Amino acid sequence: WGLMLVLSVAIYGSHAPLLTLCKVDGMIPFSSTSVVVLVELTKLMFSLLFLLTWNRELLGVAVSWRHVAPFALSALLYAANNNLVVHMQLFMDPSTYQVLSNLKIVSTALLYSLFLRQRLSMRKWLALFLLVAAGVSYSCGGLQDPGSPSKMQLHVTLVGLLLISVYCLISGLSAVYTEAILKTQALPLSLQNLFLYFFGVLLNLIGYFWSSAEGGFLEGFSSWVLVIVVSQALNGLIMSVVMKHSSNITRLFVISCSILVNALLSVTLFNLQLTLLFFVAVSCIGLAVHLYYGVT
Repeated sequence: WGLMLVLSVAIYGSHAPLLTLCKVDGMIPFSSTSVVVLVELTKLMFSLLFLLTWNRELLGVAVSWRHVAPFALSALLYAANNNLVVHMQLFMDPSTYQVLSNLKIVSTALLYSLFLRQRLSMRKWLALFLLVAAGVSYSCGGLQDPGSPSKMQLHVTLVGLLLISVYCLISGLSAVYTEAILKTQALPLSLQNLFLYFFGVLLNLIGYFWSSAEGGFLEGFSSWVLVIVVSQALNGLIMSVVMKHSSNITRLFVISCSILVNALLSVTLFNLQLTLLFFVAVSCIGLAVHLYYGVT
């Protein structure tokens, strides 16, 4: 468990620096929808490999459509959220998105408490709000480029606020709904993942052709893009294990702790400087972990 969670923290934290390494003249040279399709396809192949290795006897078992159909909605919610992230950038600057997207911690916890009937104590709610505070602190200037002005300018339109609200709602709903399916079905995780990622590949392929992106499917790809695809696929599989055998709350803590890896890589690779807000964020995360897991 510990190794999986540490690996997931490392993958989440390295995602943004890896994207920066992929840039050519300050621009992402590849289609983000192509990367999403490849990530889903890689997860599907890994799931099939796991099924053939450890649950080969299930290949001849008849599975009811009632087991398969729920994963279509789960994949649809994830696909909708991925598209929302792209469209939201038209109505707010990236810094505002980074700050406001931390609200999905609250939406996920609320839906987790309501739909999975997991009552959270006041102490645990305080821990989760500390995670929000950590995310906001880090997004508002935990890292600083020595050559850029320190003052942060935030901009968002009314439509942007509406979209970020829908994004946080769908983000929480997709995660909690998927956790509910994984836990209520008496099927091995490798088979459940096979269903989920089959629909993921299908829906994202439709999205790719619908967007009619210019250029080839693999245009602009580099070795760094391959690292992103494999790492994100591996992280998706780890998160499915977390949701099957732990909870979405654990996932939220993993994402928040990835701030440490993101900061370390950003300082090392891009000569960015840590600010006071970074240490505020780290303190909030440490206190949140203590309140949620360390106090009885």
